[in-house]
Amino acid sequence: MRTHVRCFLEYLQLNRNASPRTVRAYDSDLRQFVSFLERHFERPADQITPREVDHHAIRRFMAELYDRGNARASSARRLAAIRSFGRYLRREQLIDQEPGAMVATPKQERKMPARLEISEVEALLAGPDSTTPLGRRDRAILELFYASGLRLSELVGLDLEDVNLSSRLVRVCGKGGKERIVPFHRDAGGALLVYFGDREALVRRAPASGEAPHGGRRANADPLFVNYKGGRLSARSVHRLVRRYVSATSARLGISPHALRHSFATHLLERGADLRAIQELLGHTRLSTTQRYTHVSTAQLMSLYKKSHPRA
Repeated sequence: MRTHVRCFLEYLQLNRNASPRTVRAYDSDLRQFVSFLERHFERPADQITPREVDHHAIRRFMAELYDRGNARASSARRLAAIRSFGRYLRREQLIDQEPGAMVATPKQERKMPARLEISEVEALLAGPDSTTPLGRRDRAILELFYASGLRLSELVGLDLEDVNLSSRLVRVCGKGGKERIVPFHRDAGGALLVYFGDREALVRRAPASGEAPHGGRRANADPLFVNYKGGRLSARSVHRLVRRYVSATSARLGISPHALRHSFATHLLERGADLRAIQELLGHTRLSTTQRYTHVSTAQLMSLYKKSHPRA
């Protein structure tokens, strides 16, 4: 079974152009599933054939995840990985039916993503120390996050050539390799311009290499945001960076870079932006996904009600 999993992961990379992050997620989920199958069938994975794995085995695996207290979203992701693996096995004529299709997806908990009030955003943007190069870099990161609503992976994957300061536009490579153009406001442009003055000094510290910088989409790409050694800033570093500034400027806990993306969308919606336009800015394929990110505050609804209802 492990051999089939390895072939599937190679197929994702070579034939489906899956990102390294996606491949790692599939690898992790399927490793856990294969370990379960070894316990379930009481023999090594290499002695288990794809045809032996039916929907009953998958249901027992899902039940085990539930008993362990796994979040529904995590369990649903693992089931999606198993289904994708099953479709691959069927395509390769190793099974006749895809058993994961017969297993119900765990119902998702409709948790509203965290959002920041405008005053909290302003305090956050003022948090970095503007007297230091790294502080000016951090200010540019936070400004661009809130100005454009980018995903964390999209922001750290930006290259220098993706940003057009004169037109205040950024070219983003989103999920599935889909490109979109997103505008950013004057304040973000100003913060980027200031950061560019420090960036060259940081880049000169980077070791010479003929390889594309980590996370880059192009060979010999120049990463937009760099660390103190001149290399591409990692997603983990940016995540810690945002959490650090939030904790310093707000009493809120658990705020991640995604909160800036959600705040971006919510604040646009509250000021009358069209939901379809927000969908394009966020890079969502389905409008229903955008609706999960955006909600109108109770105060906004009450204000609208008072303005619109004839007896209010």
